[in-house]
This record gives sequence, structure tokens and C-alpha cells, in this order.
Amino acid sequence: MPGKPVRGRRHLPDAPLLAAATGRTPSHRPVWFMRQAGRSLPEYREIRSGIGMLESCFDPALVCEITMQPVRRHQVDGAILFSDIVVPLKAAGIDLDIVAGRGPVVAEPVRTAADVAALPRLEGDEVGAIARAVDLLLDELGGTPLIGFAGAPFTLASYLVEGGPSRGHERTKALMYSDPQTWHRLAGALADVTITFLKTQLDAGVDAIQLFDSWAGALSLADYREYVLPHSERVFAEIEGAGVPRIHFGVGTAELLGAMGEAGADVVGVDWRTPLDVAQRRVGDGKALQGNLDPAVLFASPDVVEAHARRICAEADAAVASGAAGHIFNLGHGVPPDTDPQVLTDLVQLVHSL
Repeated sequence: MPGKPVRGRRHLPDAPLLAAATGRTPSHRPVWFMRQAGRSLPEYREIRSGIGMLESCFDPALVCEITMQPVRRHQVDGAILFSDIVVPLKAAGIDLDIVAGRGPVVAEPVRTAADVAALPRLEGDEVGAIARAVDLLLDELGGTPLIGFAGAPFTLASYLVEGGPSRGHERTKALMYSDPQTWHRLAGALADVTITFLKTQLDAGVDAIQLFDSWAGALSLADYREYVLPHSERVFAEIEGAGVPRIHFGVGTAELLGAMGEAGADVVGVDWRTPLDVAQRRVGDGKALQGNLDPAVLFASPDVVEAHARRICAEADAAVASGAAGHIFNLGHGVPPDTDPQVLTDLVQLVHSL
């Protein structure tokens, strides 16, 4: 079970990100960037020098500093907790590491009913370092909301079954199709892990959460509904009582947007492939949208960046006029490592003016 709450929930009625996420009118259009804390910042590369990724994620002071870096530099409207979606798996005792240039690598992949039965459960105190990092951040952030996050059951399962990142997710799909009972037991166990990890962050005081289903776009709509949606629904239902905005995001999910909206989030993140006004028609009324500048645009000239940002804001305004609850500007995926930080700073200023 998660630990006791560290402090009461912050009251941030004027925070533009929270206003946009909950159907209120923000004082300006809010913006933050996935992977805003990371390799695009020289101060991040300096402070992480010689320190492993997972080691960094379990150091509360380091997590606090890295999370704060893009807030100080870019003046974004939200801080996202510096962590990784495999952190709760590592904390629970699964043998894995994050390998530079490749990503999470699992020593012993999970592919049988016996493997699933042997999976450890996550206890809240095993991610106590993350709760302590949240506590430090709430003292530093002032009125800027803190977004906690976790990986969705399907994406976590994909790493465990494949043993690492995969393009085709062949072993994952083969398990789903050939042994649905074992698949649902695995996804259910990982939903438990995700719920515990999110509740720990919520108890510590985060102001919003984002559930990353990074690889759900590998699935058909029918497969998503049968094998994934029930488990993501349970995650969102279990944290509904916290009363904070819940964001749902995946890549390549154009055909899944409606179903992802049904899972229970208040905000649906949209990658760069689908215009926001089109996404609104798929998601339906009453939910905010987040996104969705193509990260590659950040490498173009300033006038091109501005033109694309204005286009996205216009599409977002059309989406809101058609029934979306609000718009949070973001990229359609994470900040690429080679991005010039000044481009992001300038983009924040532009979006705030639109």
C-alpha cells in the first residue's frame, strides 16, 4: 500500500495548465514538453555526468533539481517528475537496467504463466524516494503544477515480454493472441504496479498525472479494446478519487483516440500525425486535448516553428469550439536530445502570446 500522505493537496486555481485540463478558461494557453527535463539541456548533461539513469531516478535531490531545470529555463506551465516508466518495476525487484542508446533491458523476459505468477508486487514504500522527491519539488515550484506519471499496463508488459524495446512487438502480440488468460493476468498485475506508483505520487502531492501508453499504437482498435482498455480503465478509475487531472498519451494512436478517451482520462494527448480538430471528433466532447507539434519542426527555422505553432493553436481553438474542454500545448512526442534549448524557450513565449 502507498505510504501516508506527506502533505495536503495544493490549491492552484490560477494555474493555466490545470484550468485548461478541467474545462476552465486559463489566463494564457498553457505549454509544457514531454522530455523537457533531459538531454537537450546542458545543465542536465552536467549534473547527470557519471550517474546512471536508474540511480538518478532514486535520488530525491537529483530528481528535484532535474525536474526544476526546464521550469527555470523555459518558464513552462508544468513540471513533469523526472523518472522513467520502468522505475516501479525496478523498485519491485525486477532485474532490469536502462541501457544508453537502447532503453530498458529486462534480464529475464516474462513469457509464460509461471513467469507472470512469479512477478513481484510493488509496495508503496519501495518508491519512497520518489515521494520524497515530490515533497522537495512542492517547496520549489511555487504555483507551477507538478505532473506525476507512470507507464500503462500494455507498454510495461511489452518491455517485460520483449525483454526491451521492440519495433513489431511480435512476442507481446503472440502472448495476447495465443494465451489471453495469461496476458490478462500479466496486464492486471502491471495495472496494480501502476496504480500503486501513481497513488504514491498522488499521496505525496502531485497536481496532475499522465499515463504513458507509449506503444499502444502498435495495436488495432479491436485488439486495444479487448486486451488493453479494461486494464487502463481500472488504472484511471482507481485514481479518480484524488481529484487531479488525468492525462492519457500514446504514439501512433490516431485510430485509438476514441477508445483511449473512454479509458477515463480528463485530457487526451495527441501525437503529431492527427490534427487536433480531427482528434476532437474522435475523442468526443468534454475532454481537453494535449499536443501536438511534430518534434522535428524544432530543427527548422524560427519562422517555420512559429507557423506550425500557430497552425496547431488554430486547430486547437477549432477543437475547443467543437466541444473539447481545453488545450494544453505540447509536442506530439518527447523533446529530441539534440534540440536547441533556446528554440523551446522562444516557443513557450510564442504560445503564451497566442
